[in-house]
Amino acid sequence: MSARLAPEIDLAELAVEAMRDRGLWPEFSQEALRQVEKLQGPARQDSHDIADMRSLLWASIDNDDSRDLDQLTVADDLGNHAVRIHVAIADVDALVRKNSPVDVHARRNTTSVYTAARIFPMLPERLSTDLTSLNPNTDRVAVVISYTVDADGALHDPEIRRALVHNHAQLAYSSVGSWLDGEADMPAAMAAVDGLADQMRLQDGVAQMLRQRRHEHGALVLDTIETRAVFDDGMLVGVEREAKNRAHELIEDFMIAANGIVARYLEEHGLPSFRRVVKSPERWDRIEALAAEYGDTLPADPDPVALQRFLLRRRAADPVRFPDLSLTVIKLLGRGEYAVHLPDEEAEGHFGLAVRDYSHSTAPNRRYPDVITQRLLKSALGSRPPAYGPVELEELADHCTRQEDAAKKVERQIAKSAAAMLLASRIGEKFEGIVTGAKEKGTWVRIFHPPVEGRVVEGDRYLDVGDRVSVKLVEVDIRRGFIDFAAQGRL
Repeated sequence: MSARLAPEIDLAELAVEAMRDRGLWPEFSQEALRQVEKLQGPARQDSHDIADMRSLLWASIDNDDSRDLDQLTVADDLGNHAVRIHVAIADVDALVRKNSPVDVHARRNTTSVYTAARIFPMLPERLSTDLTSLNPNTDRVAVVISYTVDADGALHDPEIRRALVHNHAQLAYSSVGSWLDGEADMPAAMAAVDGLADQMRLQDGVAQMLRQRRHEHGALVLDTIETRAVFDDGMLVGVEREAKNRAHELIEDFMIAANGIVARYLEEHGLPSFRRVVKSPERWDRIEALAAEYGDTLPADPDPVALQRFLLRRRAADPVRFPDLSLTVIKLLGRGEYAVHLPDEEAEGHFGLAVRDYSHSTAPNRRYPDVITQRLLKSALGSRPPAYGPVELEELADHCTRQEDAAKKVERQIAKSAAAMLLASRIGEKFEGIVTGAKEKGTWVRIFHPPVEGRVVEGDRYLDVGDRVSVKLVEVDIRRGFIDFAAQGRL
């Protein structure tokens, strides 16, 4: 397809087609929209058991353009090197009842889908960006997960309750991360709230302790390259890398701890839980061989601690190429999936995070598994029968895994269509890249500049995940999101 045809293709329309092709609903039903129209406002304090925690210095940290705010955090210094962390989660279930029209849509898609051209929210925007969003300068009912972190990064005294909270500042990863690293001035939203800067420094210190403890237990250090399409006045002009920083890590560490507490809380109360698991690596032999290529050694059986130490050595030795190694390891670890855990059963755990108990509970505006978990939590808090039985949960686990995979395929397809649109005028050029997939159905390479992925259609024999190669661009198909390369040899 020639470059002159690129402007004639509407990426947003392609995204809608891709959603339908993958069994996802791009639009809300009229019943769901009417349900939202009838809502009088955000959830109200409907129980005497709801605590009033509005006086705490809550704040959100999310992407610069995020409008669906799922969580707030705050820390309380207890002295003696102990800090109490509170994580407030949007109470979506308070306005989206099980089996209601909005819930039917959310259950179908199971996730918000973020494509380069259009976002397909799991919940109607009046909910996800307003009534169930923990927006700044508003009071909201939330599910609050609390835990104490000691000087060694260990967790104590977990507690879960419903509470009324108030977001004092909406902060962004980019500006908070740059400020924490000493590379930029304090964000204006932070400076406007007395004491918030000290609060963020306290949270950052606790997050680093949590991260260090997880790494000691084998949680993997991985640094992947995330990209986003850049538009100017509606026109696609480029693809940029998005870097993770300390603000991302702060939220990630607090949420991992909160998700573990939720999973254990449900087990302790005799309820089933909806877990996120990553089993032992599907291709540990290839990970072993990969380490050997770097002159390193891994044990014959999967060992997260040994793998973590290998990754740390490689990051120190070659930080520039470490994202490529990270991507290779992620591909070889295999995908995550949802699973049901019944009380007293042996948990499968999450290999990459090196944790036994892990749920998804902290993003209910964007992920349906989090809504499921929130309903189970409320069953426990209210001493009621579980909102879902084991059979229904098993069906949902399979469904959520499949739909998450479908959503990722839609996102990748439109990202590739955007990349193909950018590369359409560069047929015949050579690029350097890394092999990201090698199976019977094909071999894939991610080139470095621009950071996009395509299929190797010529010369792919003997290539495997992690190989660095030179490739020539031979063809693109914008509508189908195809980018085809011919391998020119290993580097």
